[in-house]
Amino acid sequence: MADVVRVLLADGEHLIRAALAALLTLEEGIEVAAEVGRGDEIAPAVAGHRADVAVLDIELPGMDVLAAAQQIAQRCGIVILASLPRPGYLRRAMAAGVGGFLGKDAPAEELATAIRKVAAGGRYLDTELAAGAMAASDSPLTEHERAALRLVRGGAAVARIATELHLTEGVVRGHLGSAMSKLGAVSSPEAIRNAQRLGWL
Repeated sequence: MADVVRVLLADGEHLIRAALAALLTLEEGIEVAAEVGRGDEIAPAVAGHRADVAVLDIELPGMDVLAAAQQIAQRCGIVILASLPRPGYLRRAMAAGVGGFLGKDAPAEELATAIRKVAAGGRYLDTELAAGAMAASDSPLTEHERAALRLVRGGAAVARIATELHLTEGVVRGHLGSAMSKLGAVSSPEAIRNAQRLGWL
């Protein structure tokens, strides 16, 4: 681990980002090298500022956080901050190369510990989230169902989803109906909310 760990902070809320930066600046051996507010700004900022660890809010505009994590996993360590426990998401985050996962309400000292551990090549998991992940069932959604829900979340109509997934509109409707059934939802928006809450989307 380098003498000073260079950190990129990514949070969509400026005040939270500024507060985190101020707290981390007080921690010995940690330097906040850059701050961004969107998921699609993460990879360029990591490269441009030579960040050792990226601290990412689980909800960011512009790009799915796990997709952004996959882009930078070979360049730096990654710590994700979550406001709500999402066991299914934790499993997917680990598979994407994320080294640390803890609650947004964690004290600055704990976040600093996670950053140092991830910078050194280790992992740091919130014990409550880790226990939940071990007890959580795997997502029942198929890849097509997940993809269709993601596209609906982005505002795509059935016709566009069909084009993007190379499926017929009828098959897309079938996937959305199946996903709603599995998620106990009566509409696509409700299915998306339920899937996000469970960490399956």
